[in-house]
Amino acid sequence: MREFWIIFKQAFMSKAKSKTFLITTAVVVAGIFLLANITTIIGAFDDGEEDSKAIPVVTDNEAVVDRLAQQLAAMGEEAEFKVTGDLRGALEDQLKEGEIESFLILQVPDGNSIEAEYVSESSEMFGFPMMLQEALQSMQTEMRAEEMELEPEQAAALFEPVVFEQTAISSSGKTEEEMNQARILVYVLMFLIYFAVIMYSNMIATEVATEKSSRVMEILISSVSPVKHMFAKVLGIGMLGLVQMLLFGITGYLAMKSSSSVSDMSEELFSTLGLGNIPASTIIYAILFFVLGYFLYAVLAALLGSLVSRTEDVNSLVMPLTLIIVVAFIIAASGLSTPDAAFVTYSSYVPFFAPLVMFLRVGLLDLPWWEPALAIGLMVLTIGVLGWFGARVYKGGVLMYGPSRSLKDLKKAMQLGKE
Repeated sequence: MREFWIIFKQAFMSKAKSKTFLITTAVVVAGIFLLANITTIIGAFDDGEEDSKAIPVVTDNEAVVDRLAQQLAAMGEEAEFKVTGDLRGALEDQLKEGEIESFLILQVPDGNSIEAEYVSESSEMFGFPMMLQEALQSMQTEMRAEEMELEPEQAAALFEPVVFEQTAISSSGKTEEEMNQARILVYVLMFLIYFAVIMYSNMIATEVATEKSSRVMEILISSVSPVKHMFAKVLGIGMLGLVQMLLFGITGYLAMKSSSSVSDMSEELFSTLGLGNIPASTIIYAILFFVLGYFLYAVLAALLGSLVSRTEDVNSLVMPLTLIIVVAFIIAASGLSTPDAAFVTYSSYVPFFAPLVMFLRVGLLDLPWWEPALAIGLMVLTIGVLGWFGARVYKGGVLMYGPSRSLKDLKKAMQLGKE
């Protein structure tokens, strides 16, 4: 075991101290804090010229402009308007020159109907224009209710939402809160596994190919068994990846706590979606499927990496691995709306798809215990088989030099591994 831990430490520390790893980690950590505090940073550079940010309004009814500002404030959107006598052409010229960001044409032709046009340099599909439209719609409703001499309570009663609940009597049914929790965790797990497979599997394969290209591998294999060498590489770089992602997670948590606006928003989101009381079993399954899926793909990456002699060939040979995780991602994304579909059920037992698809079903359906247990067992068995098969391919593959002929080299590597 001494040789195993030496290679494990070497794989972990060599990558941890590399400039690429340190720069990538630093950039991501800095980016997380930057995004969490972007509003504070923008506010620090604000020159305080509030008048320049006021939206010019061309209107025939100034009272409606004041009412619009009040309506937006009630919706939580602060906006300042200024009535202008400039014509549309002059305002468009100011817009093109950057003197203003947008302007609003607001007309009330018959006293209870509102006609509005929001003009900006680029078309904004979301954000403020949608809030503006919603506020104007509410104002028009109030104006027509006043014309009909309806009391505020009567007008509000017209738009009172219907009481509607959805109940599932199936044994596999879950509440909407539980479904929201599962969907969010599935999204997070999908992106984590995808990120881990793309980045760290390629790192493992590149590390093996680099040692082969420097002829160091011949010395290592003569003193350490291929099985120890392969699993030490996989676990060393695998643990480095887990440490890096844990660091990103802690950074994200601290960044949210350090930013008052993001912290308040995240707490409100967690409360709305019910993420504050996620069942412990769901979290355990998430960790379990992530770790097993992560090392399943890592073992396969080491196997493929042993077949190439040049680092330039790594990407082409690791491409099938990337395509597998993409297919799993697509199936899981499709199953978010129909988790009980037949294709989702069958694919959840495929070891390479199970980390995403079976966790999707565990989160969205109330499955019998044996189904996730079977998927976990198949994943563990696949890792064992890949380890056995990979050790034989690895033993022969690390001694193969010359141009790679893709997966055709597997047979040659197996033959060399038997000798």
